[in-house]
Amino acid sequence: MNNTSKDEEGEDMEPEYDFSQGVRGKFYSPDTVLHLPIYLDPDVEQYIRALAGKTGHKTDELVNEWLRNTIGILRSVE
Repeated sequence: MNNTSKDEEGEDMEPEYDFSQGVRGKFYSPDTVLHLPIYLDPDVEQYIRALAGKTGHKTDELVNEWLRNTIGILRSVE
């Protein structure tokens, strides 16, 4: 019988791991800035890419400008 179990991705996991030599916070950096990916639905992405191509803008610039405009509208009605 195998003493390993399978995690959610199906990879083998040992029943115990030795963290006695581990260093807490070894890779922690308080100044790290994370840029979160945003995934668009396929129909929205297709439209934005097509519009960006027609106007000569980069897709991310176009989306950011739309979001800034929407934020401005929302703030004006608060």
